[in-house]
Amino acid sequence: MSDVTILASGFGFPEGPVVCPDGAIILTEIRNNQLSRVTPDGKASVFSRCGGGPNGLAFGPDGALYLCNNGGSRYVEGYSMGVAPHPDYKFGYIQRVDPKTGEAKTLYTEVNGHKLSAPNDLVFDVHGGFYFTDLGKRYARHRDHGGLYYALPDGSKITEIAYPILSPNGCGLSPDGKTLYAADTEGARLWAFDIEAPGVLRRPPPHVHHSGRVICGLPQNARFDSLAVLKNGNIAVATLNTGFITEISPAGDIVRAVKMPDIYPTNICFGGPDRRTAYITLSDAGQLATMQWPTPGLKLNF
Repeated sequence: MSDVTILASGFGFPEGPVVCPDGAIILTEIRNNQLSRVTPDGKASVFSRCGGGPNGLAFGPDGALYLCNNGGSRYVEGYSMGVAPHPDYKFGYIQRVDPKTGEAKTLYTEVNGHKLSAPNDLVFDVHGGFYFTDLGKRYARHRDHGGLYYALPDGSKITEIAYPILSPNGCGLSPDGKTLYAADTEGARLWAFDIEAPGVLRRPPPHVHHSGRVICGLPQNARFDSLAVLKNGNIAVATLNTGFITEISPAGDIVRAVKMPDIYPTNICFGGPDRRTAYITLSDAGQLATMQWPTPGLKLNF
């Protein structure tokens, strides 16, 4: 295990950390239906009472925060992870969160007449649109299909670009913006999709659901969660059950696997003056951790 420092604790299944211009971290709390802000010295406070099940978070071109909300999950004693949709669950949605007040406004609830199920993670491209994953809700005896989508931050357009996918979770763009990566939770697969134009993926061959190619998979009981792309093009994937951050090259080679003090490291982002400071959500324990990563994270578009 590397030198991991716990910056803050007491969160309800934290996810989606983003680094603010002032060095603070805003993260989501799926279990507590809110966003929280953590100062550089580790003091935490509620930032937004957004409701539902807030998950992936990113800054957009207008300086606002954009949020994937899974609509809410049901939790039971003894389990840190949600076990089913919340009793009040109706659908998932995308929200815009005011960066000053924390007020959350719903932008999208459906695509092509179909309700979103459980939006999970998102990444903005250089053009100002964003790709996002929908994990699909898990029920006791079945689950919704997941998929990949592209949307504009003004609420004017949303398109389905890859469907179905078993359980798409984290997503990120290559440094040149030509490849979209998506982590598939069940089976620990990392998919790569070729981008032909903003929000347009390479067409799949006949009788194939999508054009993604698996570049890496892990054995045993590993499961993938969210990811971040590094400046050198490698992909750092939070790996559930086994409790690692797994760094994978675009060719599919495992560069390093860094053990975390938690079985559910769920997300990673980068900050600091050289973007080598990694912030990692440890969701079983409800903590935000930090450590120095060997290589810097990729600078995000916004």
